[in-house]
Amino acid sequence: MADSSQGARPETPHHDVPMSVFEHLGELRSRLFKAVLGMVPGVTVAWWFKENLLEFLLAPLVKAWKVLGLGQPVVHFANPVDPFVAYTKLAVICGLIFASPWIFYQAWAFIAPGLYKRERNLALPFVLASTVCFAGGAFFGYAVVFPAGFATLLSLSGMLPSGTIRVQPTIMLDEYMDFATHMLLAFGVVFEVPVVVTFLALIGLVNWKQLYRFGRWWIVIASVVSAVLTPSTDVGSQMMMLVPLVVLYFISVGIAYFLGPKPPPEPKPEPENDERDR
Repeated sequence: MADSSQGARPETPHHDVPMSVFEHLGELRSRLFKAVLGMVPGVTVAWWFKENLLEFLLAPLVKAWKVLGLGQPVVHFANPVDPFVAYTKLAVICGLIFASPWIFYQAWAFIAPGLYKRERNLALPFVLASTVCFAGGAFFGYAVVFPAGFATLLSLSGMLPSGTIRVQPTIMLDEYMDFATHMLLAFGVVFEVPVVVTFLALIGLVNWKQLYRFGRWWIVIASVVSAVLTPSTDVGSQMMMLVPLVVLYFISVGIAYFLGPKPPPEPKPEPENDERDR
């Protein structure tokens, strides 16, 4: 019999039962199915209000159109099925946003069995923070980036110097939906940066000092990401994504400083021998 006076065994992940690759894939499939099933109520409600939602999504474009004096805003479609596809895509995106707490919970439930008890207690903060950051990122893209981006892009239209021909925008419904939904999802994912970085710090994979030192490289990475994801090539639009990326990252460093593990003390350099004292 083991001596009860011996030191406590190191903590192991709860329910740490070995699973095969196929069992992991089965668990992942189950979580994905539950996540998709959780989107159904949101998709149903969004489909009921599909026209109002489309008008809401088009509002930044309409505002920029009117400010530039381009006349009555019009959105075209070339295929009779395009409006149906656009409404379906809009309903799915809204369902994804409405169900994001449930989806993030399923993601957490998939990785939780491999975590320690202290780490599993982060489930509620993780789900809440992920939901707020995702929705906040999408709203930031809609309320800040879209108006400025559309104003810049539509300003390229107008009468050419000769005065004989006009460059007139013709907005296609399906192309606008692809562009808008891509941008909203991109900003939602980008705003998850503090959640991911803070989680890595809280479980001890990184500390605040490592994150701070990586900051200069993060600025380079954020510059590339903002250049790829922004709707236009002008510096102003790219800065609208670059600045939040950098600010959110360093906010994560601050959270890791207060809540994450403290870095080990760095060894002091040994003093060099003074040849003159010999």
